Amino acid sequence: MNSIDLVSNLNQETHSTPEAIKIGNWMQKGGFATMLGIKVEAARPGWCLVSMPITKHHLNSVNITHGGASFSLADFAFGLASNAAGATAVGLNASMSYPAASKDGDCLIAEAVEETRSKQTGNYRVEVRRKSDNEIVGLFCGTVFVRGDLVSQWIE
Repeated sequence: MNSIDLVSNLNQETHSTPEAIKIGNWMQKGGFATMLGIKVEAARPGWCLVSMPITKHHLNSVNITHGGASFSLADFAFGLASNAAGATAVGLNASMSYPAASKDGDCLIAEAVEETRSKQTGNYRVEVRRKSDNEIVGLFCGTVFVRGDLVSQWIE
């Protein structure tokens, strides 16, 4: 099942966990995520699906989505997937490639998947796709450090 099918057929009670959704909603309320228009579609430990509509404010000088906007969406997904189990995880490293472009009016969907996780580190892969045709517009890889504290300590 691809990311578009996941969004269109999603039943959050089946595919998400309450704790992961609570963490995602808390993260989504952050100023930067709100400014970008990022929305949590579904989340569970080690996995999430988030979206972001592209507007003229997300564009670079040649009228395609700025790489920083796409990276921020992927980074948000990375952060949610890595924190959704409840243990605080912070990024150590991240990289992204941009195999295709998106533009004003597109909606981007980012799916983050946990590849490996130990007591101290985790590795995640995020695919960013255009919702309209499911084409990959970004490939993100990141590593987190798992701290000793819980995310719940940070939620107000």
